[in-house]
Amino acid sequence: MVETIKEIWEYRTMIASLVRKDLRGRYQASVLGFLWTFIVPLCQLIIYTLVFSVIIRSNVEKFYLYLFVALIPWNFFSSCLTGGSSCILQQQSLVNKIYFPREVIPIAYVTSSFVNMLYCEIVVILVSLFSGVVFSPLGLLCLPLVMSVEYVLALGITLIFSALDVYFRDLEHILGIVSMAWMFLTPIMYDMSIIPENLKPVFMLNPMTGIVMAYRDILYSGSIPHLGTLGIAAGTGLFFCVIGFLVFGKLKRRFSEVM
Repeated sequence: MVETIKEIWEYRTMIASLVRKDLRGRYQASVLGFLWTFIVPLCQLIIYTLVFSVIIRSNVEKFYLYLFVALIPWNFFSSCLTGGSSCILQQQSLVNKIYFPREVIPIAYVTSSFVNMLYCEIVVILVSLFSGVVFSPLGLLCLPLVMSVEYVLALGITLIFSALDVYFRDLEHILGIVSMAWMFLTPIMYDMSIIPENLKPVFMLNPMTGIVMAYRDILYSGSIPHLGTLGIAAGTGLFFCVIGFLVFGKLKRRFSEVM
């Protein structure tokens, strides 16, 4: 695994090139172009706020912000879970033509999605400031750590499922259902206080629970994230990342034969 990481580092220029290509091509043919990066999350914010503040009323104060802070990181993770699963197949011609460490493709995909999330987080911070949130300086310093934990988790998940999808093409459709179920098992549209006490330990096994709560601590409550909860998420993310590299390393040997 150490040798693989060294080899990937040697191809860092290729990763950067793929990330730039993806970011440029994402909205290339559209009229508004890069502005869609900000328009989409704002439209989601408006729709969810109307549903949960007007139609299905929520007792959470500033629910629009409570939801928005969690929705942006979830969109990044969901994109890696569903779209990331087909990233190897989408680069099939590249995989079959030249040699490079195949891990480069999922890493580039996750990094591109992560950069897109960073731009969206600018909108989140502005909305938080407009809503009167007083940020904790130490909490803001923890924000890059929370983002890094989510990146590692998303990379591990993408490595696993992008490799499996080469062999089992129905997987990307199944993951769409998994993503929907996973979203409702993560406290994005509700508060953990409504979960029965006997079920809370089960919900905490979900690494996205700790990550979402950490984002809320920083950008909604203006406080420092609970390090114990974040530590569990970090450990789980690291576990998935290691497993991801191992699974991907084993399955990538036959990519060219299967595709």
